[in-house]
Amino acid sequence: MDNIRNARPLEEGLWTVADGGLSLLGHRCASCGEVFFPRRKCSHCAHCFRRTLEEIYLGPKGKIASFSVVMIAPAGDFYRGPVPYAYGCVDLPEGIRIKGLLARDYLDILAVAMEVRLSTEVLYVSDEEIPVEAFVFKPLKENRKDEQ
Repeated sequence: MDNIRNARPLEEGLWTVADGGLSLLGHRCASCGEVFFPRRKCSHCAHCFRRTLEEIYLGPKGKIASFSVVMIAPAGDFYRGPVPYAYGCVDLPEGIRIKGLLARDYLDILAVAMEVRLSTEVLYVSDEEIPVEAFVFKPLKENRKDEQ
């Protein structure tokens, strides 16, 4: 985890540092077992509609299910980070597939089924000159494609 002093998260409540490590914050329904990320804003399960959601920690390890390297910033000014960047789906051991950024220092070695770990990195610096962090996934092993 790139720990930057005075940094703020891109969105509050997506991750936490617990038990000495970084985890995403999700919900699991105690009735049907459905897992959600991010946490549900309402108090009921979208699958069974019961009000039995419990907060859980997700990750910190997973496997890349799919990804794309984006070479041009998307229109609409909603993404303020550098390009190119990688965005993909990661399967977590809790049985959920989530979408997120993949660490930009590893674009040349990313592969489907690659094991990754949760981290954070500064996505951009705000107009107030405050670093803004996002959660990302970094490869567990840093092997180059030609070494595999």
